[in-house]
Amino acid sequence: MATARVSGVSVAAERAEVGVFATEYRLTGLNLLIAFIALAIGGLFGVMQALQYNGIDLYKPISPILRGGYYQGLALHGVLNVLVFTTFFIIGWLTFVTSRSLGIPLASRTLGWTTFGVMTGGLLIAALPLLLNNATVLFTFYPPLKADPLFYIGLTLVVVGTWLLLINQVMMLRQWRAANPAARIPLPAFMAIVTMTMWVICTFGVATEMLFLLIPWSLGLVQGTDPVLARTLFWFTGHPIVYFWLLPAYISWYNFVPQQAGGRLFSDPMARVSFILFLILSTPIGMHHQYTDPGISEIWKLVHAIFTFGVFFPSLLTFFNVVASLENGGRARGGKGWLVWVFNLPWREPSFTTQALAMILFAFGGAGGLINASYNINLVVHNTSWISGHFHLTVGTAVTLSFMGITYWLVPHLTGRRLWSPTMALVQAWTWFVGMGIFSHWMHTLGLLSMPRRTAIGAMRELHPEWEPLLPIIAVGALIMFVSAILYYLNIVLTITAGKKDTVPMVPFARAVSGPEDGPRWLDNFKPWLAIAFALIVVNYTPTLIRLVSEMQFIPGIRSW
Repeated sequence: MATARVSGVSVAAERAEVGVFATEYRLTGLNLLIAFIALAIGGLFGVMQALQYNGIDLYKPISPILRGGYYQGLALHGVLNVLVFTTFFIIGWLTFVTSRSLGIPLASRTLGWTTFGVMTGGLLIAALPLLLNNATVLFTFYPPLKADPLFYIGLTLVVVGTWLLLINQVMMLRQWRAANPAARIPLPAFMAIVTMTMWVICTFGVATEMLFLLIPWSLGLVQGTDPVLARTLFWFTGHPIVYFWLLPAYISWYNFVPQQAGGRLFSDPMARVSFILFLILSTPIGMHHQYTDPGISEIWKLVHAIFTFGVFFPSLLTFFNVVASLENGGRARGGKGWLVWVFNLPWREPSFTTQALAMILFAFGGAGGLINASYNINLVVHNTSWISGHFHLTVGTAVTLSFMGITYWLVPHLTGRRLWSPTMALVQAWTWFVGMGIFSHWMHTLGLLSMPRRTAIGAMRELHPEWEPLLPIIAVGALIMFVSAILYYLNIVLTITAGKKDTVPMVPFARAVSGPEDGPRWLDNFKPWLAIAFALIVVNYTPTLIRLVSEMQFIPGIRSW
């Protein structure tokens, strides 16, 4: 009797593979669980902010619990959605991608559990002062606003915990190379390792800020801290973190979405080059977030601006490569013409559609990023709701919606249960797309009307009548996204608890039209790229950091809440 097959993969083989990677699957699942709990709680505060803009203050009924009101909710929204959700999802996702693409388990499963344990412990430590209104300093935690030391210690542990995954990846790569000396590194594993390498490099900035400035200051070991130096170290990490969020989504766009579209990746070598460029160019550009900061030389602001435009190049490579891959899939499914092939893509497949919609909105976010990077134009939109609108197109859509789309196949694969309702998933994707389109567009518009970010607008909106007609539209967009989130969580919970039990194969890694053999082998040699990355960091940051350290001015902490 022939062995049963599911989507071209034998059920027996799929079950055997799941057994081999059981620990990796548990770690992936647990990281995803914490990530989406954080997103749910943080997202709820986001809706409350949009309603507060319109005079509907839902913080008052919960004031006995959330004593800090709007600003404590804003801090929770930022920390949970921007830091916790993304970081835990990415660590789980890259654990899965690295092990499955190399075809071997984690080199050290003990280290894998330690990674999860340190991150979770750090989260719990940081959560306590957040919930007690002792860390209402928002997710950027700029001094001289001063939080409880547990907040800084907890976040530091979360960051240090992520570093352990890179150690595991390096050990896995060595094992794989010993068994496959002549083979090219599989593209998904290559991308996962590059992503974590970039992340570890860039987080030295925020780790230094925490260990040498904020933690001693918050513990009372020193009398003050230097806000400009702290902000510079923060943005050493703060802009590369954008690529830490985006590159895991790109891994799916490159390695899974072309397969879901029914085609092949356009170019494997081009994909490797784009990730190498992200590794090299992501970190030495943080000062473009400090255009209005005193104490930073205009020359170095200009240098960082130039490099910021440079990092747009690998994003363009990604855009071309992914769209060409989608065209390959659309034409393989019978599509013709310059653009008519778009309609032949599998728009009824939830995972594909969710990620494709994320790509569409992200194109607008990328264009807005060029404005933010431009010195003169940035001065118009700096610290306005334009930035919030841009942020929601990037981390709120390109990242979040892509991560949701990934889970539409990954959760069924991890749990062995079919997605409860593909139709609900499609409705969820489109409602998020529409809601975010409305919300983000009008946040951009309000930014051009000088509406500030990080501000309880409901308390001052009557002073600005030009905002009044647009604020209700913001609330409409937020409520549509809230409905979308309810559909997402309902679908995933029902999948886990009531989905049809079945062996659900993972989406196969996409084959490439131009494979790794078409590119030089030295693309897989990390050493020269690391050397270039470190050299650019030294050149772009050392003069400014030396001067700031030599001119440190210690400012005592303040608590404004």
